[in-house]
Amino acid sequence: MARRKLFVFDAESFHFGEAPRKIWRAVRTLLIYMLLTFTLSVLVYLAFTLVFRTDTERRLRQEIRMYEELYPGLEEREELLGDAIAGLQHKDNDIYSLVFHSGTPGLDPMSGQGGLPALDTLPDSELTGWTAAKADSLLRRSADVDSAFLRIFRALSDSAAVLPPMTLPVAELSYPQVGAAAGRKINPFYKAYVFHEGVDLLVPRGTPVLATADGTVVSAASSRATGNTVRIAHAGGYETVYCHLESMDVHAGQHVTAGRKLGTVGMSGQAFAPHLHYEVRLDGAAMDPVGYFFASVSPADYANILYMSVNTMQSMD
Repeated sequence: MARRKLFVFDAESFHFGEAPRKIWRAVRTLLIYMLLTFTLSVLVYLAFTLVFRTDTERRLRQEIRMYEELYPGLEEREELLGDAIAGLQHKDNDIYSLVFHSGTPGLDPMSGQGGLPALDTLPDSELTGWTAAKADSLLRRSADVDSAFLRIFRALSDSAAVLPPMTLPVAELSYPQVGAAAGRKINPFYKAYVFHEGVDLLVPRGTPVLATADGTVVSAASSRATGNTVRIAHAGGYETVYCHLESMDVHAGQHVTAGRKLGTVGMSGQAFAPHLHYEVRLDGAAMDPVGYFFASVSPADYANILYMSVNTMQSMD
């Protein structure tokens, strides 16, 4: 097909002639058109994104707002969890010190041995020496464990050995029923930090209260602060205290055995709600009673009891 020719009229010569082709003018027109099209497309896209949002964008924005609201609380919970773990470690050390008279075993007995870097580049002599040193260390640790168990077995087999009160003062205690343990807690009446000398067990009114070890009732009397209170002296300088009872079924001077009913739970004295305030004392000093519960519950329940007692900051009396 023949290319069309453009003709223009020359006013001076009064003739028609072929119009010259202006390539650059066409290119410039095309570039201007493309630039205007691109600019218009960008403006339309921006207007669309500012006015209209897809379902995915709306969902993502909602998640972002939710995370912004949750993040401060997560930081606080992380700090509380760190404090709880530190408290559990401290209580664990106390348990081994008081009951087993030994230090707490490490979580990883191999942690002090270090790794074995560049195994394929070690000479045989160094590899043999490293293996021998590690074996000797494991044998020493094994001997320490055997020695600790022998001391425990000898103490348990000795008829004169004195064990602390390690049973629960109420039957079938679950970890959600454990309140504030010993330490600085907020008093529910004064809303100020005071030293809490026992653990609060949040059980229903009328629940039987049981002696946690054999002993002799020192007193079974009522006071304005602790209400109906039973004190029992045990061997080895231990004493247990049961406060805010609704009723008392023992009297001073009476010998009781572990599991003997002492009374029922109430809220006598200065009690915020029905509960049992239970104390363990050694030579007159207040101990943390939670440290003596591990012999009566499963390891999982004991870990939960420790967590609850550490994180409950307000006492019930």
